[in-house]
Amino acid sequence: MKYLQNIGKYFLMIKEVFNKPTKWSIMRTLILKEIDDLIYGSLGIIIFISFFVGGVVAIQTALNIDNPLIPKYLVGFATRQSVILEFAPTFTSIIMAGKVGSYITSSIGTMRVTEQIDALEVMGINALNYLVFPKIIALLLYPFVIAIGMYLGILGGWSAAVFGGYSTSAEFIQGLQVDFKDFHVIYAFTKTIIFAFILATIPAFYGFYMKGGALEVGKASTTSFVWTSVVIIIVNYIVTQMMLG
Repeated sequence: MKYLQNIGKYFLMIKEVFNKPTKWSIMRTLILKEIDDLIYGSLGIIIFISFFVGGVVAIQTALNIDNPLIPKYLVGFATRQSVILEFAPTFTSIIMAGKVGSYITSSIGTMRVTEQIDALEVMGINALNYLVFPKIIALLLYPFVIAIGMYLGILGGWSAAVFGGYSTSAEFIQGLQVDFKDFHVIYAFTKTIIFAFILATIPAFYGFYMKGGALEVGKASTTSFVWTSVVIIIVNYIVTQMMLG
């Protein structure tokens, strides 16, 4: 029953986020701050992870192609498919659930503990709109970050394959071009936008409705990471079944 209660409470929170909007002059500043914290601040870890994950995928694919009859360009093909379809949008989002999600939960939770949220409500400000809406808007830029991750993942795969001697540059690029489907990119960005909304709202939910002190802020951050990851995995399955099944 507690889980059903939290689900209902979450959707009521989403409704309240879009009610009684804050003045645009204030909201614009909040959105720019969230873009800096959530998007620009996450570029480094995404660049690092994407490049090396792409390299690992290429190496593992090459090592498992031990039949001389299998063309070497499949290394590039497998790297492209793995990075675009799963590793860039899904794997990165789960990592972001730890980085961005924990930051959102802890920052809002700290405001709850220090009664700053109560002060906003006393002043007649819609605290949910003030705190959560800028994060949702900022994370609309998340697909652009994932696009960078896709590019660097493929670049990492190319670097590992070519400099590791597993494939030539021409063969790898041929694999990137073989049987390319535009719809796979649309699918990846569609679920990325859904993941962005999840990353903004579920951690905010656990931060906004937490109770207790500093210790509970840490527990709420851990709980938000777990449930954000679970929901991302479930939604990933549903979207994949709907769009590719």
